[in-house]
Amino acid sequence: MKVLITGSNGQVARELQLALAGKAEVLALGREQLDLNDPELIRQRVRAESPDLLINAAAYTAVDQAENEPAAAFAINATASGVLAEEAATLGVPLFHYSTDYVFDGSKVGAYSETDATNPLGVYGQSKLAGEQAIQAVGGQHLILRTSWVYSRVGRNFLLTMQRLLQERDELRVVDDQIGAPTWAGSIAQATVQLLDRWQAGNRHWGVYHLTNQGETSWFGFASAIAEQLEAEGKACARLQPIPSSEYPTPARRPLNSRLDGRKLAKDWQLSLPDWRSALAECLRQPR
Repeated sequence: MKVLITGSNGQVARELQLALAGKAEVLALGREQLDLNDPELIRQRVRAESPDLLINAAAYTAVDQAENEPAAAFAINATASGVLAEEAATLGVPLFHYSTDYVFDGSKVGAYSETDATNPLGVYGQSKLAGEQAIQAVGGQHLILRTSWVYSRVGRNFLLTMQRLLQERDELRVVDDQIGAPTWAGSIAQATVQLLDRWQAGNRHWGVYHLTNQGETSWFGFASAIAEQLEAEGKACARLQPIPSSEYPTPARRPLNSRLDGRKLAKDWQLSLPDWRSALAECLRQPR
């Protein structure tokens, strides 16, 4: 089986390459090999490679920067996603695509299901929702996997930022009124491989699914768990102070509630991810 992965240098794509090693012929393409701003180039490359499965792990993820670069965000997150869906449909192969909790406005009480109304608060969420809609409009075989608060041991993410700032400062103020599930890129990759296996075994439940580590916490709670790990290693660690979002203004508004209900994934694909704390512990055991 030949699997084409876009965004090869991203957190999820890196973990996918590790998880798929020995299971499939993996062709991972980064920006240098595949410019997702060029739809014709996307078409030519996908047709030339003729994969058995397309996994779109590429995304424009600069949430605040997107407010000033809507065209760039939509080009990658919406237009390119739609072109990949069209090419997958032409080849008759599935497209696995990652989306985000930011398609919701966070006003719901409780966890969001896949059928809840979307209402993104900013350009990033709007562009990711447009990508979902473009894929659905093609009507091919697809899985749209919404996830949240992704981190790993590489790249730019909350885990690595907190590990650095906690050791550099005496005190750190962290938002405590945004609730969601920190999700390790390794958990996403392992779940994706299981989805691949079950697709090969005959499962054809295509559509939108929520895929996050289990449990919930705030950004403050996530930072506290990271601090516990540093203290356990005997490292210096800043005092943490919880603050409301109103005391940490950003160009793009974030949903206060990012809880995603994963029961549909468990029902249709018999797949549940581990609790976020155990996933964090497993991530921290991995070599950098």
